[in-house]
Amino acid sequence: MVDPLGDVKKTVVYKVNPLRPERSVIQAAAKVIRMGGIVAFPTETVYGLGANALDPEAVKKVYEVKRRPADNPTIVHVADKMEARRLAAEIPEKGYELMERFWPGPLTLVLKKSEIVPSITVAGLDTVAVRMPNHRVALMLIEEAGVPVAAPSANLAGKPSPTLAEHVIRDLDGRIDMVLDGGPTEIGVESTVLDLTTPQPTVLRPGGVTLEELRRVLGEVQLHPAATAREEINLETARSPGMKHKHYAPNAEMILVEGERRDRVKERIRELVEEYMGKGLKVGVLVAGEWEPNVGHEIKVLGPEEDLKTIAKNLFKALRELDEKKVDVIIAGEVTATGLGVAVMNRLRKASGHRILKV
Repeated sequence: MVDPLGDVKKTVVYKVNPLRPERSVIQAAAKVIRMGGIVAFPTETVYGLGANALDPEAVKKVYEVKRRPADNPTIVHVADKMEARRLAAEIPEKGYELMERFWPGPLTLVLKKSEIVPSITVAGLDTVAVRMPNHRVALMLIEEAGVPVAAPSANLAGKPSPTLAEHVIRDLDGRIDMVLDGGPTEIGVESTVLDLTTPQPTVLRPGGVTLEELRRVLGEVQLHPAATAREEINLETARSPGMKHKHYAPNAEMILVEGERRDRVKERIRELVEEYMGKGLKVGVLVAGEWEPNVGHEIKVLGPEEDLKTIAKNLFKALRELDEKKVDVIIAGEVTATGLGVAVMNRLRKASGHRILKV
């Protein structure tokens, strides 16, 4: 909890029922947020690190405990659609259509910000990223707090995002006030970030709402080059989390193998595994679909090739498990880059530091 001097002495962890959250626990967490403290909580995507979005000092603490670069904006979470009106200077008609279709849910809208939003919350930008999470714990917490909640992922900056409370505790124990443990998250990758301030709606970060779903509502939607880049793109400013800085990366060195032919990708992964094992290194393999059990020291199969929901849900957990096994290098294989697979490939490329082998 927060002491009178503002220092965290011990991180309190409460188990909560994700379907029927205990109101007394949520009220205690909401009080921490109102007092300027930090609470990690589950959403349908990943765990968020929540603070009062309208309190510059509280948001500053979030940046400090995460070791988050100051130019990486946060996403502001709300519990009802009308709250977005207070945070945004204007909302285009398309914005209301998207809220009606996808909120609550894994879609973040980038809008021109209103004067009530502190500069630190949006990393000095003239826009604000807003979403309404589809999780009862998150919604009840925001409602009880009575303020919009700035909530980047609840991990140390650059690390794989947390999909379990244990991941949060491993990264941030003793650095934050409270963790609400609502069990595993459902989607496993962060929200889609859609910029509505550009001439054409632009996906800045692919996520839980697919490009295909957005196009069914809006017609033409474009992908920012950074969303699918195989090489690092130098950006002066990042209008969304996940664009500019190192993200989602395990401790181990990681190589991503991509190719149109599945058999060639598998063959190249086997060759790399043998090469690194021959150097005496402990090798992890991260793949989807069927895989030989004797290739590599540690093998994580994310799910069936066609089951992109399962693959996405398991991705960050698998990266963290490979780190726990203390592998020296991770050889990963691409997944189908359609639907939710676009978000998975974005995370894999970022996690590898864009160290990609094309076969």
